[in-house]
Amino acid sequence: MRRPAILPPLPTVAEGPAEVDGQDGRPTVILLHGLARSAASMAKTAGALDAAGFRACNLSYPSTSHPLSDLAENFVLPRILACRGYEPKPLNFVTHSMGGIVVRYLAASHPELPFGRVVMLSPPNRGSEVVDRLGDFGLFHWINGPAGLEMGTGPESLPNRLGPPPFELGIITGDRSINPLLSLLIPGPNDGKVAVARARLEGMRDFLVIHATHPLIMRNRRAIAQTIHFLYHGSFQQEEK
Repeated sequence: MRRPAILPPLPTVAEGPAEVDGQDGRPTVILLHGLARSAASMAKTAGALDAAGFRACNLSYPSTSHPLSDLAENFVLPRILACRGYEPKPLNFVTHSMGGIVVRYLAASHPELPFGRVVMLSPPNRGSEVVDRLGDFGLFHWINGPAGLEMGTGPESLPNRLGPPPFELGIITGDRSINPLLSLLIPGPNDGKVAVARARLEGMRDFLVIHATHPLIMRNRRAIAQTIHFLYHGSFQQEEK
């Protein structure tokens, strides 16, 4: 299999992810880490985006301390607006895990935000069976906090109450696990936290499964290359088999 180059050529205006952000002439990409992680987990992706011609804003938020709505409204949104500045240009996103649900929440609650293209890495877009099975244990709550408990698979779980994305969405998820015990709780191919089938979302533009695990997919060279390609072109690069 031929893997795409890590840094694709810079696009023409017609191919680009949106208009430039008006600050340093580069399109802005907001990076949001997943549950119980930090901006450091997205640093490799942020560096690749900078090298590819984007202005990466790699944000941290206290993912285990508050319900997701509080995280989105009181921590993530103010930092997004500070990164964007005063130019009302499209906001592009790269997210890992629960970071994708934060973006979906913001899109639903703030339709005035000018969303551009979004790439989600291993998102629990239809929840995770791990939460269903372990959410009642005190240790799970202590590690993952109130937002983690909202990521179940039931019809009233937060991911399943959010609608289709009002933005161009590409999803990359993995089918490898470093935690076989958690994988036993998840039917079908999975990355140790999220089933491949539950990463999908109605209305997405493209979907890709790679051999990567949930904790490390954002550091996967192929995932990074395909993320950059989607931000430029609105689709993942077709690969020779």
